Amino acid sequence: MKTNNLIVTALISAGLVFGITAQAKEKEEEETISSANVPQAVQQAAQAEAKGGTIVRWEKEGSNYEAVVEKNGKQMGIEIDASGKVVSRHDESKEHKEKGEKH
Repeated sequence: MKTNNLIVTALISAGLVFGITAQAKEKEEEETISSANVPQAVQQAAQAEAKGGTIVRWEKEGSNYEAVVEKNGKQMGIEIDASGKVVSRHDESKEHKEKGEKH
């Protein structure tokens, strides 16, 4: 029984360490960039997605780009690959709460 508890504890610990490491790596990869460093196809896709909102900043996340769009007092992140294809959308305020940041 003690061996089973030890194995379960080790697996849980390894999972927690992996999760923390993955979050730290993701945060390191995200950097704010100038719109001049964003490919034209990505900018066009972001403008189409913004639909009357304003792009308040650009971020580079690994090989993808993120346009942070403000519309009606809310910020939304739109992740776009280098060819201009939208990869995902998310509520930017929730992202910052999850990361423990004040925004």
